Amino acid sequence: MTSAQEEGTYSSDAKMKAVGLNAWYGKKQALYDVSLPFPENHVTAIIGPSGCGKSTLIRCLNRMHELVPEAKVQGKVMLDGTDIYSSALDPADIRARVGMVFQKPNPFPNKSIRDNVVAGLRYAGIRDGRKLDEAAERSLRQVHLWEEVKEDLKRSGAGLSGGQQQRLCIARALAVEPEVILMDEPCSALDPTATAKIEQLVIDLKKDYTVIIVTHNLQQAARVSDRTAFMYLGKLIELGKTTDIFEHPREGLTERYITGKFG
Repeated sequence: MTSAQEEGTYSSDAKMKAVGLNAWYGKKQALYDVSLPFPENHVTAIIGPSGCGKSTLIRCLNRMHELVPEAKVQGKVMLDGTDIYSSALDPADIRARVGMVFQKPNPFPNKSIRDNVVAGLRYAGIRDGRKLDEAAERSLRQVHLWEEVKEDLKRSGAGLSGGQQQRLCIARALAVEPEVILMDEPCSALDPTATAKIEQLVIDLKKDYTVIIVTHNLQQAARVSDRTAFMYLGKLIELGKTTDIFEHPREGLTERYITGKFG
């Protein structure tokens, strides 16, 4: 199968895809005509040097980019065949279907572990205590945090270690039962032990979710992802199977980046 045929196959099976995506911050353009499929139950890593548009891209994938003053988006982001930028869709509903985990753990400091996890469900109007308790346990088990905190769910989420806080934030994203999970450098503030737990979690999550991870750590991209996209100066330079990108890149610019000649 040729590279073009392979990309077409993944595009047709994609849970989500960007189509001709352009983005601006005021007059400064950050993305240029990015088209990129994200296959269901795969981990797609987005790599590239600082300022290349990685974080802008994933913020466009759940309509968070438009929350920035004077930000603008053109193009389409398709989720199950529907453009998420359609005026008929509520951005809040999109953000529930496409969850986001940020670079720095951000648990709500005045909420307990349990209330951190179910915050999104409460926002959606769910008040049934039993349902909230079940969702909290389910989500904490998914991120392998339940056994560590089950005896102390009333403790402040901010009192956990950095790695535990990040897993708590992932549990919070999972509690609303999203379909896609976006992760923006989720390990950059963590130590190696906590990073290893998050990486294993990323691999586990793809069984049930479509995962898109931005990372500056090339070794991490190689360890956790099925597909890798390399971006440079707001443009998609190359996309392929992770092993191909790292072992047999087609583009000279990609090869220079992954071999450390710039970045």
